[in-house]
Amino acid sequence: MPIDYSKRPGSGGGNPPDPGRPASPVSLSKVTLTKSSPTVSLTKSGGAGGKLHVNLNWNARAASAEQPKGFLKRIAAAAQSGAIDLDLGCLFELSDGRKGVIQALGRQFGSLDAPPYIFLDGDDRSGAVSGGENLYVNLAHANALRRILVFASIYEGASGFDQADGVVTLTPASGPPLEVRLDETAGRSRMCAIALIENRGGELTVSREVRYIDGAQDALDRAYGWGMDWTPGRK
Repeated sequence: MPIDYSKRPGSGGGNPPDPGRPASPVSLSKVTLTKSSPTVSLTKSGGAGGKLHVNLNWNARAASAEQPKGFLKRIAAAAQSGAIDLDLGCLFELSDGRKGVIQALGRQFGSLDAPPYIFLDGDDRSGAVSGGENLYVNLAHANALRRILVFASIYEGASGFDQADGVVTLTPASGPPLEVRLDETAGRSRMCAIALIENRGGELTVSREVRYIDGAQDALDRAYGWGMDWTPGRK
């Protein structure tokens, strides 16, 4: 079974950075990871410290649908129209060999200040929250991390990623944000491996994957050789 480091949002050291603290300067120039340029070194670009913010955003409904104005109206409309619900999560492996998963399914939200040093900030069930879903990685403990596979899954509302127009942005504490667009033909796959963060002898790298998987988290595990045991879960 995956190690359960789950904490509910808002508990203890699992919260994202205090918004009252001054933020580190971040370049506004995004770097888009593509097939031809899939890998960036966070260490060489100066983004290997602090907290790495991973954001998933998508269109809740088809672009042709009329979007109601106002937050509460968007929530209500999403509930009535079967809006697309994507989930952000990751598989992780620590340097001591421990492995696990961070995801809303099973409420395994993680923690920033204790292993695995990864925290999922809630679950956007409607697709109507403009901020999407957010994952944080505490790179102050980078030596404790071996690899992190960021993924998205379709929970409901779509038969494939082509309908969601998803984009993931990885923003380090310093250096340019990294963008990965889920823009390849996905078929009816409901799971997508998005980016692989690796500690390669002390150098942190981020590699674009955008690999669509037929199946759920257990199929993703097999595709990347994580080697964990899986049981059915629910939100």
